[in-house]
Amino acid sequence: MAFVHLLYVGFVVVGELLIVVGGLCRWRWIRNPWFRLLHVAAIGYVAVEEILQVPCPMWEWENRLREMAGQPVQEGTFVGRLVETFIVHPWPAWAFAALHIGFGVLVLATLVVVPPRFRRTSGKTSRRAPGSSVTPSYRSN
Repeated sequence: MAFVHLLYVGFVVVGELLIVVGGLCRWRWIRNPWFRLLHVAAIGYVAVEEILQVPCPMWEWENRLREMAGQPVQEGTFVGRLVETFIVHPWPAWAFAALHIGFGVLVLATLVVVPPRFRRTSGKTSRRAPGSSVTPSYRSN
């Protein structure tokens, strides 16, 4: 379960970094609406959990599985334990709440600054070849 949690956190953090860098480098793939909406939903869920002070379901599930396996249940949140392990500095709970909500605001800001591109449908069913223009150009010799 900790690995799934780590993947989730990695998707949010690395995804945001790629969106910012991709916006500056004009990478087209970072404007994919599926990627962007999934990214916003991932951090949005975490930010709403913090605002409503609801415990993370993955953390609750992990604790239940540990209890069933006879292992000790760890205190604190997964992200808190992860940061504490790497930084070795116990942050107060409000700092993690501010981090989660602040990151959610950052993701919303990049959604506005580097918006996803949705395909436009015009009702026409004809498809043009790549590189062709809407109106043919003719040269007169």
